[in-house]
Amino acid sequence: MPDARPATEATVKAPHDPRPLVGEPLSLDLLNTVWNHDGVRRDLLTDTEGLALWLAANGLGTRFAADGPTLANVLRARDALASAVESPGAPAGVARVDEVLGHGRIRATLTSEGPGEEPEFEDPAWGAAWLAARDYLNLLATAPDRIRGCAHDTCVLHFFDTSRNGTRRWCSMAACGNRAKASRHYARSRES
Repeated sequence: MPDARPATEATVKAPHDPRPLVGEPLSLDLLNTVWNHDGVRRDLLTDTEGLALWLAANGLGTRFAADGPTLANVLRARDALASAVESPGAPAGVARVDEVLGHGRIRATLTSEGPGEEPEFEDPAWGAAWLAARDYLNLLATAPDRIRGCAHDTCVLHFFDTSRNGTRRWCSMAACGNRAKASRHYARSRES
């Protein structure tokens, strides 16, 4: 199943999006709605305004309502995904993601362009949450070893490593990678 957002939106930061890392696949982008800033935990999804921003940033703003039921379901999916990503294969995380997936399905279609797939949801308020959980399945099928958390000890962001050799360690080389390099340099200079 292709990414739920158009390619042109996948790399464009949404207006006024305060998150330090955007443009990751939908499931990881949902996890990245929680981040640390100057030692303080931030959460984009504290209200429906934040949900509307996240939906729009992922090309879902016209498909799903930014309302209370959708927010509750997206938060449920985020918690399930966090559990699954932090402990891959653990029964609790698997069950929680599977519970979210139980609220939708893929219907095979035939279009004028050929075979296709159309997601269907028992309740539209589960749509965005279900698409995020389904995206996680796609990442697992593609390259589960490339689903990573940032290596910086205070960073909680996740990314899908698309580097050629699969050695990306940081959510952003300019932010966390640079801080780590600066810390190592400072430690070496103090030892001298």
